Formats: sequence, structure tokens, C-alpha cells
Amino acid sequence: MKDNYSGSIKEMLSIALPMVVSNACETVMTFTDRLFLSKLGMEEMSAAMVGGISAFFMMTFFIGLMGYGTAMIAQYLGKGNMNKCSVVLTQTFIIAFVAYPILLAFKPVMHMMFIKTGISEAQLAHQFVYFDLLLYASIIALGRIALSNFFSGIGKTRVVMLASFLAMFINVIASYILIFGKFGFTPMGVKGAALGSITGSVFSLLILLGAYFRKSIIKDFSIMDSFRFDFDIIKRLFRFGTPSGIEFFMALFSFTLLISAFHAHNPVTAAGSTIMFNWDHVSFVPLMGLEIGVTSLVGRYVGAGRFDLVEKTVWSGLRLGWAVSFFVLVAFFFFPGVLADVFKPEAAGTIFEQARPLAVFMIRLASIYVLLQSVMLVYMGALKGSGDTLWSMIINVSFLWFVYFVLYVLLNVMHVSAETAWVAIVIIFTTLPIILYFRFRSGKWKTLNVVG
Repeated sequence: MKDNYSGSIKEMLSIALPMVVSNACETVMTFTDRLFLSKLGMEEMSAAMVGGISAFFMMTFFIGLMGYGTAMIAQYLGKGNMNKCSVVLTQTFIIAFVAYPILLAFKPVMHMMFIKTGISEAQLAHQFVYFDLLLYASIIALGRIALSNFFSGIGKTRVVMLASFLAMFINVIASYILIFGKFGFTPMGVKGAALGSITGSVFSLLILLGAYFRKSIIKDFSIMDSFRFDFDIIKRLFRFGTPSGIEFFMALFSFTLLISAFHAHNPVTAAGSTIMFNWDHVSFVPLMGLEIGVTSLVGRYVGAGRFDLVEKTVWSGLRLGWAVSFFVLVAFFFFPGVLADVFKPEAAGTIFEQARPLAVFMIRLASIYVLLQSVMLVYMGALKGSGDTLWSMIINVSFLWFVYFVLYVLLNVMHVSAETAWVAIVIIFTTLPIILYFRFRSGKWKTLNVVG
């Protein structure tokens, strides 16, 4: 591998671009569900947002734990131990099967939390349905994530993109039919949205399984010898992956509470903030594909002992992230009204008309931090790929919980407006990428030993 290609934007594009497209497809799935449901009413749209985030939140610890498989697989690949890559995947599958009954056991806890947040009864009824169905199907999601981690780790991200595109295509069609009751089906509303998402995920999982059991993969990665429990690998997964799992869990927990704080403020704030966070989701999730690409390449070069290429990879990731984020910035700043009107119900009521100015204000203000989002994700990916997961967790979790604390005080103690609270949150958020930058520049990650 030539050094002028290694760590370059061209190599970053080959790994990260399919993951950006893949995550964009995942975004379209959730965005479309909420868009369809917004035509039924603001309560249905908000229920799908909170219910979907909450179902995902339940899986976050295990997703973070399993997700460190990407870095481990990349580092084994960099060291030339290709047979260990498939063994790592087997261990993540074991974690997934252990996780499933634990997730189901915590369903009543989440139901209680929904009730305690003060969300309206109309939204709550729909939210229970959407959340429950996605939680029952969580084993499918965990299986997809495990396989995606494998292909991301070995740099074959196009198959992940293909699987996500198929999931998106099937989800959009199935959700449209089931939500509105087309082609003779009974209209299912929120339930139809959840079933559409699950249907797409099943087909995506089948694509990934088919790719994993291709002859070339079976031969190159000794797949048939990998179906065993490996204590050393799973111990390393827990050592380096547990901080990632805790970080993901606590970060999304705080984000869920942050959204719930806006939703509990009043129905108008709930509708306006939901519209803004839907568009924030559209801009943020595709960039997570860039984070995965950085994690994969950094892990590979750390495994090979090429720290110079790690630095080059990070710089390439930053430039790619800024290029993507620039278009989001333009859309958020110059066209917030157009973006807000996308979610206008067919029979626009008082809530939407009152919420629209708030949504426009929040979207336009969000343009301040979209470029910094890419910086945050690139440095988080670099820290994870190098094994510096503990400090990444400490920084990210502490910061996000501080943000939630500030929002809670502003809305419930000081009783400021939603607009004022959002200004404070955006200003605070701009400091996180700076903190992550200084952690990476400290070079502490160079002393870690992930795969022995």
C-alpha cells in the first residue's frame, strides 16, 4: 500500500463514503416514517421520534460494546491476523444473543419513564406501540450491526451500503402502504410505521449474511473455524468496548431526556423541537458513517504501527466532513422555513402554525454547529480506533449531561422561553469539538495496546 494513497482523502472516501450513504439510508428510513406520520398529526410524529429514539437507546450499551469490534477487526487486519477478524464477529454475535432477553426485561421500565416525563396522553398511546414493536425486533438490529461492524473493519463497506439501501427502499414502500392503508391494507398509522421499519431491517440482515458467507470471505477470514467462544478476544472487547457502550448509552440517555424536556414544556415546543431534531438527525447520522470510516482506518494504521498515517487519516476525515457539512449549513441557514413546512400536516392545525416560527428559529441557529459536528465525529472516531475509549467516554458523557442539566434548569427553574434555552444549548455545544481535539493532540492513544 503506497503512502501517498494511505490515509488520503481518496482512501477515506473509499471506506467512509459508502458508510455515509449507508447511514443516510438509515436516516431516510426514520425521516420518512416521521414525515408520513406528520400527515396524520403532530402527536403521531412526535411519538415515532421519541419511541424510536428510546428503542434505539435501550440497545446503545450493547451497540457501543459490539461496535468496538470495528476497531479490533481493523487492528487485526493491520497486523495481518485475518483469521482473528471473524472470531471477533462471533464474539459480538454472542453478546447480541445475551443482550436480547435483557432488553425485553427492561420494557416496563421505559414505559414508566414515558409516563413520568409528562408527555400528553394522545402522544403516549402511539409511543407505546411504536417503541414496543421496535424493541421486540431489536435482535434483528443487533445482528445487522454486528455484521456491519465486520465489513467496516475489513474496509468492505459497499456491502453495508447495499444492505442499507435495500432496507430503505423496502421500508419506505412498506411504511407508506401500512401507515395509510394502501392497496387494500387496513390503515395502521404508527403501528404500520414500525412494521415497515422491521421489514426493511430483515431484508438488510439477509443481504449481510449472504455477503458474509461468500466463498472468498469464508476462505480469506477462516470463517468456518471462527464459531467458538474466545475468552481473550471477548475480554478485550469488554475492556475497550465497555467505555464505548457506556458512552453511547449515557449520551443517548441524556439526549432522550433533552428531547423529553422540550416535549414536556408544552405541545407547541414539542412540535417545533421535533421538526428541528428531525432535520438535525438528517444532518448528523450520515456523518456517523464518516466516524466509522475514521475508526476503521485509524485502527488499521495503529495495528500496523503507522502513527504518521493516523494523523494523515484524521486530516483527510476533517476535510471530507467539512465538505459534506457545508451543504447542510447552507440549507439550515437560508431555507429553514422550507424545511419546517415539509412536516406540515395535510389539515394544518393551530399547533403546527404556532410551532413553525420556533422550528424555523431552531433550525437556523443549528447551522452554527453543523461544521463543528464533523470535527467532533472525526476526533471521536480517531480516539475509538486507537483504543482511547475511556477518555472519549468521560468527555462526551460529562459534557452531554451538563447540557441536559442546563436545559432543565432553564426551562423548569428559570422558566425561560424555548428559544432562549436553545441559544444556550447551541453555544455550549460548540466547545465539545475543541475538548476532543486537545485530547487527541495529547498523543496518549499512542501508548495503548488493544490487540496484543
